[in-house]
Amino acid sequence: MIRILKHPAFAKLFAAQVVALAGTGLLTIALGLLAYDLAGPAAGAVLGTAYAIKMVAYVGLSPVLGALAARLPRRGVLIFADLVRFGVALFLPFVDSVAQIYVLIFLLQSASALFTPTFQAIIPDILTKEEDYTRALSLSRLAYDLENLLSPALAGMLLLVMSYHGLFVGTAAGFLISTLLILITTLPPRPKSKDRPFRERLTRGAWIYLSTPRLRGLLAFNMAAAASVSYVLVNTVVLVRNGYGMGEAGLAMAMGAFGAGSMAAALSLPRLLEQLPDRRVMGTSAVALAFATVGHGLWMQNVGILSWPAFLGLWAVIGALYSAILTPSGRLLRRSAHSEDRPAVFTAQFALSHVCWLVAYPLAGWSATQGSQALSLLVLGALGLASTVVGYWVWTPAPKEVMHEHPELPEDHPHLQAHGGRRHAHAYVIDDEHHVWPTHG
Repeated sequence: MIRILKHPAFAKLFAAQVVALAGTGLLTIALGLLAYDLAGPAAGAVLGTAYAIKMVAYVGLSPVLGALAARLPRRGVLIFADLVRFGVALFLPFVDSVAQIYVLIFLLQSASALFTPTFQAIIPDILTKEEDYTRALSLSRLAYDLENLLSPALAGMLLLVMSYHGLFVGTAAGFLISTLLILITTLPPRPKSKDRPFRERLTRGAWIYLSTPRLRGLLAFNMAAAASVSYVLVNTVVLVRNGYGMGEAGLAMAMGAFGAGSMAAALSLPRLLEQLPDRRVMGTSAVALAFATVGHGLWMQNVGILSWPAFLGLWAVIGALYSAILTPSGRLLRRSAHSEDRPAVFTAQFALSHVCWLVAYPLAGWSATQGSQALSLLVLGALGLASTVVGYWVWTPAPKEVMHEHPELPEDHPHLQAHGGRRHAHAYVIDDEHHVWPTHG
């Protein structure tokens, strides 16, 4: 896996991702401390609103920003987004009201909604071999997991020698270093594309995404992953403190187990995906994840909480299954669009997957608060099972080359000339010549 870092462009972009993630991790810690300074016991409500604003920016703005940036140089788009995040991080130490937090978080997350899909769409243009791209996806998953594990430790060490306001400076430094790395990286030019009106650019990614069976399946599996893992992210702290009577160290151990499971899966996935199709890996993981969540809920309802070692083991398994669902996503997106359409499709994935979290997060919190921890697990597990069934139903296996006809095209159309006639087979993607997925060959 590490050998792909020998590719100079990818190595620099991966380093930019790592330092930006480290900065984001410091921001998460510092933002919690700032919210407590400003709101005291109501800090949880402040942070909840801030994270809701984050999701709204991701879901609502990413398609708009992606459409606006569709004709712009990709390096310029990435640098602009990073500089906006850098500027916001520098302003955060001077915040003195909750309203200012909300405004700055909206600006920062809007920049992230522009940066992330653009960044993700560049990688398959750099790593053109699927096995290299698969390793890059696993490496990216590892970077996210390491950020979750190491950022709290790094923040703790920095807080020994500075106030939490200094963490915002660390965040800004991460975004600035990311900017400099992108500046010195040779990026492939944006693929040539037709001059399309804004409305078409705005909806094109979602049209391709929702017209492609494997991407509809991906969305359903994303919902299954969000359903189960939202319980981990929202309710672990309550379960650890109230159920097991443990403090911050216990919470760190639980989230560490989850992260370790995710990292172990990311390390093993490249070899596994060489042997098994994506649908089997993702679908089997989604089924197992949903059953693990329902089983945990039934055990808690009828027996009580698991033993502490069993709980940590379960969280590691859930982390591994979660990683197995998410990591192959980029492979599906890469196969499902021409290079000119990939930024729009990655943007659609970014927005639609966060819709899943926008549903799952409140459901995890509401069901646990209004009902019980066991009820929350059962509700979320049932949602995960239903989503998995939908995923299998809408994602029917298809051959690499799909036989189809073009009765609507004239005989001299370039597409017919290139593929030898009106009826032909090739790797099928939704585009200007293929508006719907063929259902009868």
